[in-house]
Amino acid sequence: MRPLWIGTGFKMTKTRAQAVAYARRLRADLDPGVAGVRPFVLPPATALAEVSEVLDGGPVLTGAQNAHWEDEGAWTGELSVPQVADAGARVVEIGHSERREHFGETDETVRLKARATLRHGLVPLVCCGEDAAVFAAGGSVDHVLRQVHAALDGLPEGPDGLGRVLVAYEPIWAIGERGRPPRPEEVADVHAALAAVWGDRVAAILYGGSVTTDNAADLLHIPGVGGLFVGRAAWDVEGYLRLLDIARQRVGAMT
Repeated sequence: MRPLWIGTGFKMTKTRAQAVAYARRLRADLDPGVAGVRPFVLPPATALAEVSEVLDGGPVLTGAQNAHWEDEGAWTGELSVPQVADAGARVVEIGHSERREHFGETDETVRLKARATLRHGLVPLVCCGEDAAVFAAGGSVDHVLRQVHAALDGLPEGPDGLGRVLVAYEPIWAIGERGRPPRPEEVADVHAALAAVWGDRVAAILYGGSVTTDNAADLLHIPGVGGLFVGRAAWDVEGYLRLLDIARQRVGAMT
């Protein structure tokens, strides 16, 4: 059975000291019986190296919230995949809706970044999701399938290609401070469609968007959901540890 991936990205929060304190607490309090669950944490770039050092050798992978598709060059302010890997990243988040909306991320740049991430042996975490208007019009499945196909088009099959990719379905209407928690039936069709096309080809398909300790178990029961990508509910260590425990219970029920 494949592991359940349970991760969090800190967005533009936490100083170096705060991120390191989180990592130290997580390393100290994480139950060693976390088998079947693959935790990952994406700190801000300023803290990536220090957080990676604290978590090195344990079960928690660290990652970057973005990376450029070129290995080097005149790209002021950007970080390359080799640079974030040098800082300890094993996962690279790509194509989050906030980056698409505010920083011009496109399906094409997502594909380029995913290819670069795979080229250097890291795990691409490819985000997708529809806005409220598309959801209300009943177009979620078609929108998300087109988005993922465009992002992953041309990537090689197999364990060194698509088999290392994580797809995170994050409906835009459900994320952020103004997002609302979804009812499982509202996202089940998208997960079923993603699983039908990509389920046997990628490492896992995650759900993200208003995930809490109250709804995590229900979300993990949705067919096709292979883990959770969590925001605020995991920004304190206690919340993240609780989510990992919920995932571990789900693994136990499936074995």
